[in-house]
Amino acid sequence: MTNLRNIAIIAHVDHGKTTLVDALFRQSGTFRENQIVAERAMDSNDLERERGITILAKCTSIQWEDVRLNIVDTPGHADFGGEVERILSMVDGVLLLVDAAEGPMPQTKFVMMKALKLGLRPIVVINKADRPDSRADDVVNEIFDLFVALDANEKQLDFPLLFASAKQGWAVRDLKDTRDSLAPLFEAIIEHVPAPQAQLDSPFSMLVTTLEADPYLGRVLTGRIQTGVAHLNMPVKTLNQSGETIETARLTKIMAFRGLKREPIEEAAAGDIIAVAGLENTTVSDTICAPEVNEPIPSLPVDPPTLVMTFCINDSPLAGREGKKVTSRMIRDRLFREAESNVAIQIKESAEKDSFEVAGRGELQLGILIETMRREGFELSVSRPRVVYKNDPETGQRLEPIEEIQIDVDEEFSGIVVEKMGFRKGEMRDMRPSGGGKTRITFLTPARGLVGYQGEFMTDTRGTGVMSRIFHSYTPYKGSISKQRNGVLISTDTGKAVSYALSNLEDRGILFINPGDEVYSGMIIGENNRSQDLEVNPLKAKQLTNVRASGKDDAIRLTPPRSMTLEQAMSYIEDDELVEVTPSNIRLRKRYLDPNERKRLSRQKD
Repeated sequence: MTNLRNIAIIAHVDHGKTTLVDALFRQSGTFRENQIVAERAMDSNDLERERGITILAKCTSIQWEDVRLNIVDTPGHADFGGEVERILSMVDGVLLLVDAAEGPMPQTKFVMMKALKLGLRPIVVINKADRPDSRADDVVNEIFDLFVALDANEKQLDFPLLFASAKQGWAVRDLKDTRDSLAPLFEAIIEHVPAPQAQLDSPFSMLVTTLEADPYLGRVLTGRIQTGVAHLNMPVKTLNQSGETIETARLTKIMAFRGLKREPIEEAAAGDIIAVAGLENTTVSDTICAPEVNEPIPSLPVDPPTLVMTFCINDSPLAGREGKKVTSRMIRDRLFREAESNVAIQIKESAEKDSFEVAGRGELQLGILIETMRREGFELSVSRPRVVYKNDPETGQRLEPIEEIQIDVDEEFSGIVVEKMGFRKGEMRDMRPSGGGKTRITFLTPARGLVGYQGEFMTDTRGTGVMSRIFHSYTPYKGSISKQRNGVLISTDTGKAVSYALSNLEDRGILFINPGDEVYSGMIIGENNRSQDLEVNPLKAKQLTNVRASGKDDAIRLTPPRSMTLEQAMSYIEDDELVEVTPSNIRLRKRYLDPNERKRLSRQKD
């Protein structure tokens, strides 16, 4: 298999990974010169395009001269680390892409740690080397220091180095070289990434690393062939990690990656990355193999979920008006389908069967799942994210997840960031200038202290701060964190909000709704200026009299309401509140809509 290379691209969010793959496509001739292709072609999911991030790991294939390169574009966000860990078992080398100004970030550290442990040798590409604030030499030293800290061996520390601009489509081994194409990068991959070790004479076996549903083919399983050759319609069985047989079947479809497409093929040999169909019960981390194989291929363990949310049916007075999928059975089927293909998510059903505990890696990952369901026509209610606690088996002490936070801010904002992280029980580990008037601060902070902090952080740093986080460890509970939010304004009536009533409520706090919006009793319509909740009537109209006014009433002018994204709403609510999510709206509400029930429960709590 000397004419094949399998490589994964590792990078932090926004360091140019998907843009680089686009440029590789164009220069290898995968796209015709006049072919119209969307920018960031690998970000095929709507949410990926909107948010400018990669969520799902994807495989592609590029032909360069007589060598085929199987390239895996992996997510850079720690919330999607479950995708990254599995992908690394499919490749023989990694291409580490680092921003020439920002340098290596925490997610880079997280993924590289996994890659170095597997013995993969990295090729380092300093991207955006044409930026005016580029500090390429310093970044190279930071990468070397990072590899040393991650216990890289001598061969891994002697990494090939290139400088590039994915946007302009060039890569060079030295910044003085001519900048005309990505040919030096193609050559470095072929030279330094080993060809797969092919055991062609052994029986067929492959480890499933990703799973997706295809409307025509059903369940499509992607992985790398470890040994032997796969033939169309050959009989196979699947083994789980314990070595138990899950099912026996035939490979009804074998597909290889060619550019952005999957093309059907008759057979594939060891070392190649393929997708297969025809298996009903096989899932991620299972081994597909010939009937005579009895040992499963070992799979990487996945880091545990750190946040959990309750998903339940929407039982508000407006339920069923905006979405088609509203029953608990539909929500259940969708969540279990998600858990099947996404190993970083865990689902538990409540005893009453009407709500589900969904555990994941972070707010972003859970927010993406809810947003995807919303676009599919689901209506549901979700709770505030809560952290997943553990008990120390020896001492019985309660342990909580701690995140390692790396923050890059302008020097003038470092004081407010340190103060806010202190409120959240953050422990500062490092603080140093990072060039260009910026400061880099590292904290170890309880995960629960970070719920809802992202929006506040962006406000405090005027939108210029960059915050990155990865799971660090479980440590003893660090004590309670003081409440950060004021009380809320709760509607006492059901109907359409009236301008006159809202104008009278503006003095009480910040509104979340517009005149004419549908509201109901128990719905949160704004934030109170004070710490306690306040019940108000947004439907109250002006009293009409038969006395003519001497002058025309002034037109009512309202301050524009505060609108929230899904993630902001999830982190804004308290434990006794829910976010109502429908295809058309995101509303905040009290968990119990009846005011008498709320009072009774608050007295019990006191």
